[in-house]
Amino acid sequence: MMDSEKARRAKTISHIIMIAVLIVLLILFIFPFIMVVINVFKTKADITSNPLALVGKHGFTLKNFPKAIDKMNFWQTIGNSAFVTTISTVLIVLLSAMCAYVVTRYSEWKASKLLFTAMIASMVVPFQVLMIPLVSIYGGTLGILNHRWTLIFMHIGFSLSMAVFIFSGAIRSNIPLELEEAADIDGCSKWQTFWRIVFPLLKPTIATIVIIDAMALWNDYLLPSLVLGRKELYTIPIAMQSFYGTYTTDIGLVLAALLLAMLPILILFMFLQRFIIEGVVAGAVKG
Repeated sequence: MMDSEKARRAKTISHIIMIAVLIVLLILFIFPFIMVVINVFKTKADITSNPLALVGKHGFTLKNFPKAIDKMNFWQTIGNSAFVTTISTVLIVLLSAMCAYVVTRYSEWKASKLLFTAMIASMVVPFQVLMIPLVSIYGGTLGILNHRWTLIFMHIGFSLSMAVFIFSGAIRSNIPLELEEAADIDGCSKWQTFWRIVFPLLKPTIATIVIIDAMALWNDYLLPSLVLGRKELYTIPIAMQSFYGTYTTDIGLVLAALLLAMLPILILFMFLQRFIIEGVVAGAVKG
């Protein structure tokens, strides 16, 4: 009895310690977001003097939002970001899923092995190594910079390899070959088998790819800054440069723009979050 009581007490204490550690980690992770929410409703002077105060000396204000929307031309900018992110993400999902199906189900082909190996190898090449040649070729030689479709094309190229890798693991581990054989017996072509049998079963992996790529493309600064030179084409990360001056920066406007910019991705994440864990482990465990 005494031993069981001690074991129960030790288990309770360890559980409390674990909960406390998790709460501390949660606070550390969400602290930057809390600081944004707290300070976005303050004046610049209040943010500078006491950023940790819940309410500034000048009280609660909403003036940062209309000023930020006007200064960064928010609606046109968010439209550019939404267009580039949506088109890029949809094409990445469709193209990578089809490519992964081919290289997985026809892995005995030398072309499939060579293509998959080349994609895996390309994942280790840093983007910074390629950005100068990209600007030189697409801008100087081809003259097709300052187009949103050029940016979309580059996003697809840089994101496709990782998506193919994830989809390939999911198809190999979680899609039984017997389902495809049964569809073949019923008279389905390979095209019909993929879209009617395989692709719907990849929903958790699709959700994971959408979250990963949409967040990365929405927040990307470096590549759009190299491709998009005209102000009317700016995405949100580039447009936020307008808040940073040589000698002064209006922190309130920056925080308002940050909060407005993160809302679409936050909503997408909340909508798809139930698929994330399932999708991440889909290709890791052999079913």
